[in-house]
Amino acid sequence: MNILILGGGGREHSLAWAVMQNPKCDKLIVSPGNAGIAQIAECAALDIVDGGAVAEFAQQNAIDLVIVGPEAPLAAGVADRLRDTGIAVFGPSAAAARLEASKRFTKEICDAAGVPTAAYAHFSDPQAARAHVRARGAPIVVKADGLAAGKGVIVAETEAQALAAIDEMFAGSFGAAGAEVVIEEFMEGEEASLFVLCDGKTVLPIGSAQDHKRVGEGDTGPNTGGMGAYSPAPVLSPDIEARAMDRIVRPTIAEMARRGTPYQGVLYAGLMIRDGQPRLVEYNVRFGDPECQVLMMRLGAQALDLMHAAAEGRLAGARVNWADDHAMTVVLAARGYPGAHATGSVIGGLDGLPETAFEMCFHAGTARRDGKVVAAGGRVLNATARGDTLAQARARAYAMADAIDWPQGFYRRDIGWRALDGA
Repeated sequence: MNILILGGGGREHSLAWAVMQNPKCDKLIVSPGNAGIAQIAECAALDIVDGGAVAEFAQQNAIDLVIVGPEAPLAAGVADRLRDTGIAVFGPSAAAARLEASKRFTKEICDAAGVPTAAYAHFSDPQAARAHVRARGAPIVVKADGLAAGKGVIVAETEAQALAAIDEMFAGSFGAAGAEVVIEEFMEGEEASLFVLCDGKTVLPIGSAQDHKRVGEGDTGPNTGGMGAYSPAPVLSPDIEARAMDRIVRPTIAEMARRGTPYQGVLYAGLMIRDGQPRLVEYNVRFGDPECQVLMMRLGAQALDLMHAAAEGRLAGARVNWADDHAMTVVLAARGYPGAHATGSVIGGLDGLPETAFEMCFHAGTARRDGKVVAAGGRVLNATARGDTLAQARARAYAMADAIDWPQGFYRRDIGWRALDGA
């Protein structure tokens, strides 16, 4: 098979790494890729949100399967254009991608399908939003309605923080994503992520993870795209997963099909779990980043078979073969992230890192300049490892992170603390 992966972050590096383990992969192209991806696959310059350009490139290169990594191409309808040209694609249509592209749409689906989630209100007028916050009080959650690269969610602990978040969003801090806002009740509990594959009809759970969104240790400071993750999520027991599938995921997929927009691809259900009962926080229509890194580390070569089955409507006969293992990824970010940060600093020590089925450093925001790997983003590297226990995976991941010579970077030292402290 000839395979094209769209994207250039740590998620896409881990997808490429897993795909390359499978002997069915004859040729792999990643667009745009990064310095790490370029070591294992061909990289191509392509406007990945231009469906016509992607489809033409796929036809010219005899691509059999396109795997869409980030959400922006999905919201732009790239998967639709590929399907129209007869190319198998792993990723939902633009209509189905609204489950992530619009918080309001997701809430409407939840209402129609009876999915347990936070009470909410939707606003396009800042004064009405401010009045709602004053009436409800804090803590409260303010969300940009549209796509904001994982950063358009403010968990406001005080009324003042909520009002400031509303002003920030309507002032354009998140671009068009903040032109409308959804304000939700604050849900207490422990968060976990459940990942399922869908082919329009069949739903197959493929694993769980927990990530650390806050930039600081002890889960403090502003939200980020994610500073680390581990899999499986201890809080997501088999019983709770079954409840989440029966009460949240399957009703959602059935409602999407009922509306004539069947869901095909991966659906990431962010859950809040309290007293054994899961409620939906939000959906993402692609693998999480950095959750994908730990899932791919655990799935390995079978990831390609599963994604291909979802793309071709063959999930009914698919099975996931899990090892009894654990994985962890530690994100190395540029100092200043998630705020202003410099790029271009040289990263050393990468050549000496292990590259095995148990340890990989996935590149998230890197480039090659004058023969050296340099930082080219906020989140830059993912030191990722698996082991028989989470503690073993943690030791391996941090050994890699410690071996990287990058004074301009930083990473949290407590990834997995909730699971490990309770062990």
